[in-house]
Amino acid sequence: MSALFGNYGKRRAQIVKGQGTVVEDSAGKQYLDFTSGIAVASLGHAHPAIVQALQEQSEKLWHISNLFEIPGQEKVAQKLIANTHFAHAFFCNSGAEANEAAIKLARKHTGKHHIVTFEKSFHGRTFGAMSATGQGKIHNGFGPLVEKFTILPFNDVAALEAAIDDSVAAIMLEMIQGEGGVNCVSAEFAAAIAKACADKGILLIVDEVQTGIGRTGTRYAYEQTILKPHIMTLAKGLGGGFPVGAMLGTTELHATFSPGTHGTTFGGNPLAMNVAQAILDHVFEPVFLQQVQEASAYFVAQLKAHLPSSYTIQGQGLLLGIGCGDIEVASYIAAAEEKGLLLVGAGPNVIRLLPPLTVSKEEIDKAVAILKTILH
Repeated sequence: MSALFGNYGKRRAQIVKGQGTVVEDSAGKQYLDFTSGIAVASLGHAHPAIVQALQEQSEKLWHISNLFEIPGQEKVAQKLIANTHFAHAFFCNSGAEANEAAIKLARKHTGKHHIVTFEKSFHGRTFGAMSATGQGKIHNGFGPLVEKFTILPFNDVAALEAAIDDSVAAIMLEMIQGEGGVNCVSAEFAAAIAKACADKGILLIVDEVQTGIGRTGTRYAYEQTILKPHIMTLAKGLGGGFPVGAMLGTTELHATFSPGTHGTTFGGNPLAMNVAQAILDHVFEPVFLQQVQEASAYFVAQLKAHLPSSYTIQGQGLLLGIGCGDIEVASYIAAAEEKGLLLVGAGPNVIRLLPPLTVSKEEIDKAVAILKTILH
């Protein structure tokens, strides 16, 4: 019996190394990695800039704690908030931690406890983040959840309007529900959320753990909507594989997180900040983001050209989904792995496509060719 808990359904392949979009297992078989570690490996595996950043900082200082100034935090924070309406950042280690910070900040700032979230959402597995998540399978077996979360149907304007009152501290949502089916926020729903927040003085928390840092073709996915969140959470692609999380907030929230109100031992350590800086130096360049948009357009066009019309293509940038109707996709994902393509699901009926942001057209063509043999 393994010395590990069995809370993960492990794949058969044991991946031992990778370069760019290609990974290799312990038997020497190579795969195209269109999971990116679940939207994490933004620049692919073992990108030279990330390797160099980690190596250089590892020879200087790994950890000093947030009792001291960490200059890299200020640099990364300035990069994240530049040319946005945000003013401040808090660094942690994961998306769940960033969402916990966001929930705490919203409640403390408003003095209210009620937070509205949505069905099929995913915000993490810690108790606050799990309580915000609109999926029963995440809740089951863990007893009472954190109170005062109302979970509404996604993209349902009438349900939103009926639920909003003066008790609501915040609305929390993903621009694209990555775990819940690659479901995008509609323009109508975004407008209703913006109006509700403005009318009732409600804070808007946008969870960009999966969509942020160039994944959708812009720095942040909210930039493609009318929404201007008061709080935004980031992780995954921010570290390219090194554990990094962040929460951004607007000016008026600064005083709410005064000394001693929230903290983390490892968050924002020098190693994490040097890696994040290397990621942002690449991903936030306009030319790079344009390349992501072009790769996305090419990928969508190839999928539509080569897959039967019974499959739907959804999502934005390089967070795409293949909707398979009522068909469960687990067998498709296993078949793709056999053929050398690593995929992940988004709920039971959607295949999620998350290649590195550096994926080439040739690699997209190879992936589509494999998908074509499976989805016929």
